[in-house]
Amino acid sequence: MKASELKRGLVIQVDGRPVLIKEVQVQTASSRSGNTLYKIRGRDVATKQKFDKSFKGDEVLQEVDFERRPVQFLFLDADGYTFMDQETYEQHTLAPGGVEDEAPYLVDGLEGVNALTVDGAVLGIELPATIVMEVTETAPGMKAASASARTKPATLSSGLVVQVPEYITTGEKVKINTETGEFMSRA
Repeated sequence: MKASELKRGLVIQVDGRPVLIKEVQVQTASSRSGNTLYKIRGRDVATKQKFDKSFKGDEVLQEVDFERRPVQFLFLDADGYTFMDQETYEQHTLAPGGVEDEAPYLVDGLEGVNALTVDGAVLGIELPATIVMEVTETAPGMKAASASARTKPATLSSGLVVQVPEYITTGEKVKINTETGEFMSRA
């Protein structure tokens, strides 16, 4: 596959190592003869180290065959984050470093999560595009809050802090975009 076809969630082979892509940034060259660059941010699957590299659009990369398995987040303990495969009921534990970016969104019983597996080994997880969480702490809601874009910080059930509109109150459920970490709507 060409670098121009890369997208979030794919696993590619780079220097003999599998890399899970977390983010792709496109940098268009300013000159006519310049190449468009695709900057990849990800995680080395084997070592769990962060990975950053840029590729030209026509560079050919090898995709790694992997499987998406539906899992449910069960709990966090000293060993890491434990997930249960929803088809085989097998449990998989990932070290905290392996789910660093997803950790603020993990709440007990969260469904819609996929485990990315190669030959039965879990490489990482993929969150649903949006999740619903409860606001556990925020400033009191304003009855006369205008429809303007004024926001306030709110702490969610996982400890994640997001900016929400003034009218949101403690105890309400809100929908959050897991890619940007931003408030989308009331749930």
